[in-house]
Amino acid sequence: MLFAFDVGNTNITIGGYNGEDLVFTTRIASDTRLTADSYAVAVEGVLRLRGAAIGENDDCIVCSVVPSITRALTKALRLLCKKEPLVLGPGVKTGLNIKIDNPAQLGADLAAGAVGAMASYKLPCVVIDLGTATTLTVINSKGEFLGGAIAAGVKSTLDALTENTAQLNPVPIEVPKKIIASNTAECMKSGLIVGAAAMIDGLVDRMEEELGEKFASVIATGGLSEAVVSCCRRDITIDKNLLLDGLKVIFNKNK
Repeated sequence: MLFAFDVGNTNITIGGYNGEDLVFTTRIASDTRLTADSYAVAVEGVLRLRGAAIGENDDCIVCSVVPSITRALTKALRLLCKKEPLVLGPGVKTGLNIKIDNPAQLGADLAAGAVGAMASYKLPCVVIDLGTATTLTVINSKGEFLGGAIAAGVKSTLDALTENTAQLNPVPIEVPKKIIASNTAECMKSGLIVGAAAMIDGLVDRMEEELGEKFASVIATGGLSEAVVSCCRRDITIDKNLLLDGLKVIFNKNK
């Protein structure tokens, strides 16, 4: 079995592949304080709940945006599977034709999402990742990774509001009952969720203008994709396993 690990700032998403089939996904919390042994226990425990275990015949691939967790997690995976996990980074074959100013600066998560999109969707496309940050990345009709945009994520915006404004308290991140809200909590939901949706609609429109052609595919992934996409006016496909599928493709290229 192939175990794919997508390490984000909030959660580590784990996918288990039996051949080409994704047979389960699960998550553990990202924690920079945990040691390799602690991560080994956490991974082994959550996989056991899914009826799975990492053994010597299994493979692992890691995509991470948190370097300190990368180090601890890779040590943990060495303990569990007795071999070196493949860590997505410079020198790993992705098949991407990267056209940004400095290809070495491309985040592993953006690379994995782009590979997943190219494997399953028509080009040109834009991939929207709604996590701790909101990222939009563009792949043109030639399969070239052109770059994109990065904005604060919905939760990051909420944290900034509540930490820096005395009279605003945390609210659930969910779709508001109406856009012109009549109480503080609903006003915040409107600004956060509908505001993020309007930003995405606007950015995608402007990206199409700059690209000079319409996107054949607009794909959203990440934990907040359902809430935000439901308020978008664009036709957007939600693919929560896009990064994991990209990691599977990348592992097969490097096997």
